[in-house]
Amino acid sequence: MRDKNIEELLKQQVKEIMNEEQAAASEQRMHSTRSKRRPLKKKKHRFLKAVGLVAVVLLIAIGLVLGTKSGRRLLYRTASNFVFSNISTESKLPDNEDENLLPSIEGLRQEEYVTNYLIFGIEEIGGAKNTDSMMIASINTKDDTIKLTSLLRDSYVEIEGYKANKLNSAYSKGGAKLLVDTVEKNYKIKIDGYASVNFESFEKIVDLLGGVTIELGKEEAEYLNKTNYISKKKYRNVKPGVNKLNGNQLMGYCRVRKVKTLGGANNDYGRVVRQQRALKAIFDSYKTTNIFKLFDITKECLGYVNTNLTEKQIALAMESIVENKILTMDTFRIPVDGAFEAPKRYNGIGYPIVLDWEVNRVELYKFIFNDTEEEAKAALAELK
Repeated sequence: MRDKNIEELLKQQVKEIMNEEQAAASEQRMHSTRSKRRPLKKKKHRFLKAVGLVAVVLLIAIGLVLGTKSGRRLLYRTASNFVFSNISTESKLPDNEDENLLPSIEGLRQEEYVTNYLIFGIEEIGGAKNTDSMMIASINTKDDTIKLTSLLRDSYVEIEGYKANKLNSAYSKGGAKLLVDTVEKNYKIKIDGYASVNFESFEKIVDLLGGVTIELGKEEAEYLNKTNYISKKKYRNVKPGVNKLNGNQLMGYCRVRKVKTLGGANNDYGRVVRQQRALKAIFDSYKTTNIFKLFDITKECLGYVNTNLTEKQIALAMESIVENKILTMDTFRIPVDGAFEAPKRYNGIGYPIVLDWEVNRVELYKFIFNDTEEEAKAALAELK
C-alpha cells in the first residue's frame, strides 16, 4: 500500500515536470514566431515607404515638367527630336542659328506673333514636277489659331530668272527654294520654312490611317467613277453621300476641278475646297486612330514628308501650339472673289488667273495677321 502510494507520487512528479517542459517549449516557439514576424512586418513597411517615396518623387518631377514652361520645353525637344529623326530633310539652317534672331527681310511682311510655313503637294506625271496644291499654314499666337491659306496654282506670278508664269511651274524650274522665293516676293510675306509630299506618298499616308471619311455629291461621285482621276480602275466605285476613301480615291477627289463640289464651288476654287476638306478629314482620321498604333503610323508618315525645318523650329512650332492652346483652324483662299481675272490667254500663258495684287495682299494680311483694312494697307505701303 505504501509502495503503491510512493509510485503514484513519483508518477505525479514526472507528469508535472513534463508539463513544465512542454509549457516552456511552447512559450519558446511562440517567442520565436513573434521574432520572425516582426522583421517581415518591418520589411513590408519599408517596401511600402519606398514605393510611396518613388511615387512622390515622380509626381514632383511631373509637376516640375508640366507645371513650368522650361520643364515642358524638355517634352517639346524630345518630341521634335522624334519628328526630326524620322522626317526627310533638305537644306537646313545651321544648327546654331537662332531663327528668332534672323534679321527682317526687306519687302516682306513678318511679325513675331506669326510663323508661316509653305505646304505643297508635288505632281510627278510624265516627268513633270508641278505643285498641284500650295498652302500657307500660319501659326498665330495673337488670336491662337492655325490659319490655312490656299494659293491657286494657276495664279500668274513673277518668277525670278524666268518669264512670268503660273505659280505651279516655279518648283519645276528651281525646286523648293525658287517656289518659296516666288511666294515671298509675289505675296509679300515671309515664309519661315516648308514641307512637301508627292502624290504617291500622299496616298500611302491616307492608307496608313485606314482611309478617311468624305461626303460626295452625286455629280462628283459619277465623275470620279468614269474618269482617270482615280488612277486605279478597281477603286472607281464611290457613291453619292458619305464614303470611306482610300489614298488613291482621295487623291483623285483632290484633283477634280471640272465638276461642282458638294456645296457648289467649281473649277480651281472647287479644287481648293476639296483639298481643304481632305486635309481636315486626314486630321480627323489621325485623331481617332488607335493610340497604340499611332506611334508607328506617325513614324512611317513622317518618312514621306520632306522639309527644310530644323529640329529647333519644329520644337518652337509645337511649343506655340500647346502653350497657346491652339485648337482652331481657319481657312482662306487667295485670290479673293472679285480681285482677279481669268482670261483664256495672257502674255502667252493659257488660262492663267491674273490677280489684283494690291487687293489680295491686303486681304492676306487681314487674314493672317488680324489686321484691319487700314493696318493692312499701311503695312503694305511700308514694304514698297
